[in-house]
Amino acid sequence: MTDVVLGVDIGTSSSKGVLVDVAGNVLASETREHHVDRPHPGWVEMDGGIWWDEFAAISRALVHDGDNVTAVGVSGMGPCVLLTDDGGRPLRPAILYGVDTRATVEIAELTERFGGDEAIINRCGSALSTQAVGPKLAWMDAHEPDVMARARRLFMPSSWLVHRLTGSYVLDHHSASQSTPLYDTEALDWYEPWAGDIAPHLDLPPLVWPTDIAGTVTAEAAKETGLPEGIPVVAGTIDAWSEAVSVDAQNPGDLMLMYGTTMFLVHTVEQRVSTPNLWGTIGALEGTRSLAGGMATSGGITGWLKELFGSPDYPQLLSESDQSGPGARGLLMLPYFAGERTPIADPDARGVVAGLTLSHGRGDIYRAALEATALGVRHNIESMEAAGGSIERIVAVGGGTQGELWTQIVSDVTGREQLVPAKTIGASYGAAYLAGRSAGAPTGSGVDIAAWNPPSHTVTPNLGLRQDYDELYDLYRQLYPSTQAVQHALADRQHRLSNATDTRSNA
Repeated sequence: MTDVVLGVDIGTSSSKGVLVDVAGNVLASETREHHVDRPHPGWVEMDGGIWWDEFAAISRALVHDGDNVTAVGVSGMGPCVLLTDDGGRPLRPAILYGVDTRATVEIAELTERFGGDEAIINRCGSALSTQAVGPKLAWMDAHEPDVMARARRLFMPSSWLVHRLTGSYVLDHHSASQSTPLYDTEALDWYEPWAGDIAPHLDLPPLVWPTDIAGTVTAEAAKETGLPEGIPVVAGTIDAWSEAVSVDAQNPGDLMLMYGTTMFLVHTVEQRVSTPNLWGTIGALEGTRSLAGGMATSGGITGWLKELFGSPDYPQLLSESDQSGPGARGLLMLPYFAGERTPIADPDARGVVAGLTLSHGRGDIYRAALEATALGVRHNIESMEAAGGSIERIVAVGGGTQGELWTQIVSDVTGREQLVPAKTIGASYGAAYLAGRSAGAPTGSGVDIAAWNPPSHTVTPNLGLRQDYDELYDLYRQLYPSTQAVQHALADRQHRLSNATDTRSNA
C-alpha cells in the first residue's frame, strides 16, 4: 500500500483536494465548484453544510483501496463567522471574510469604544476592517439578536472540518489573530475583556498551532468520508497562509502572491510590523509573523467579464488581451467591484472603467482588468514596504499563474521578479504538507516543502515598459480619490435600492 496524506481546502468559488505521497507527488486531485450567496449588496455568505458535504465527496473520490492515508490536513477561506449552538448545529449561513462589508457601522462603533485604531493595533496587530470578526459579531448582535442569544461556538471552514472529522472544538492561532479585536497578538491568546464585551455568550475555542494534531477521525466521519477511523487530523489554517506554506514562502523576506478569486499577499517578517491599512497577524508556523494584504476582487472580475462577454473561453480572452497591449489602448480600471480591502479599506469603493470609447473591444476591457489587479498589487507592495516590511523574494501561486500573461503583467507593473514553483495547486497542497510534516510521514522521511515543491521558472519584468506603467500607476493612484465621492454616492443609492426591494418583498 502507498502511504499518502489528504489535503483539502475550502475556497471562495470551489473546494479542492489532493492526495499526496511522502515525496510530495500529487497522485490525484478533485474539485467541487460552488457559489457564495449575495443576498444584499455588501453581504457574502455561504451555507457551512456545503463545506462538509464537499469535503466528504472529495475524500470519497480520492481515497481508494491501496491508499494508506496516514493523516489529513485542512484549510479554508477566512476569517469567516459560522456560529453554532452548544451542540454544534449552525444557526445561520456563515458570514465570509473581508469581501462581506455589512458591518461598517459596527467597525466605527467598536473602534471608538476600544480607544481608537492605535489602541486596537497595539494589542491585535490590525485595525478593525471588513476583514475582522469582531464587527460581524456585533452586527449580528444588533440585527439578529435571536441568533446571538443562542450562539455558543465560533467556527471557520478549517476548524469546522476538524470538528466534523474529529469532534474537537479548536481554532489555530493564525485564524484567531484575524479575529480582531478578540485576540491579543502579544499574549498569543484570546483577549477576554474585548471578546466578552462583543460576544459574552460565545465559548471561544481553545487555541492550537496549524501544525498541531487536533484529533483523530471518528467512526461516524470515517463512514461519511471513506477515511480510515483513527488517523490524525492537523488543525490547519486560513487558505492564504496554507498557500504560502505550499510554495515555501514562509521565511522572513518572502512575499506570497496568491492569484485567485481575490488577490492576497502574505509577507513574512522577522518581527511584528503593524500599520492601519494592512493586517499584522501571526504566521502559519509557530514563531513567525506576517504582514498581509488582500484585494476584494481579482479573478472575480475576470470571471464576471467572461460571463458578461457571453462566456468565450479564457484562452481566447487572454489572446485578445495580449493583442490589446500594455495600457489596454488607453483604458484604466479601478478593481473595486466589491469594495476594497487593503490598502484603502473602503467597503463603499466601486469599480471604475475610465477612458472608454466606441473603438474599444472586450480584449481591451479584459486587459484593463488584468492591469487593474496588477496596479492594486503594486499599491499593496509599496504600502508593505512603507510600513517597514522588506520584500526580498516574491513567490506566485494560485490558478491565475497557469497562463503567462497575468503574471507577466504583474511583474511589468510592479517591476518585480516572481518565482513560480513547480506546483501552484495552492492551499490544499499546503494542507497536505502540514499533515505530512506533523503526522503523516514515516519517521526519518524528512518532509521538506522546498524538496516537495522546487522552483519552476522566474517571471522577469520587461524594463522597457517601466516608464509607461509608472505613468499609468500615477493615474491609478489619482483616479480613486478623484472619484471617491461619486463612488460613495452610488454605493449609497445601491444600499437604499436594496433596502427598498427588501421592504417591498416583505410587505
